[in-house]
Amino acid sequence: MADSTLVPHDTGRRPALMLAALLFGSGVLHFVWPKPFDSIVPRALPGRARDYTYASGVAELTVAAALALPRTRGFGGRLAALLFIVVFPANVQMAADVLGNPQSPRAFKIGTVLRLPLQLPLITQSLKVSRRARRS
Repeated sequence: MADSTLVPHDTGRRPALMLAALLFGSGVLHFVWPKPFDSIVPRALPGRARDYTYASGVAELTVAAALALPRTRGFGGRLAALLFIVVFPANVQMAADVLGNPQSPRAFKIGTVLRLPLQLPLITQSLKVSRRARRS
């Protein structure tokens, strides 16, 4: 058994990898199943929704990679926080669309509304990951 005093304990690794997994999964979905993402691109944005879907998928995959690598984890945490802020309008658009649709199930309406404040812990966790990585 290895002496634990010789192996540094990386307290920021697990949260960083959890965020990376979340962003990786979401990023892949942008390419595998883009239509739901297209539908939540705010209509006020110029251009095609699919272009925004693919761009945000690339951004999520890139940030996931930055979080997964110890060398870029600090920067990745800051990028993740920024990404969660930038995509927030799409989450608001989704909630507005779902709430305005009388055919949307009640549980789905509740879920999309509750999802909005959950962005705050994601942003906070991303910033914690960044701070921990810079201290390491």
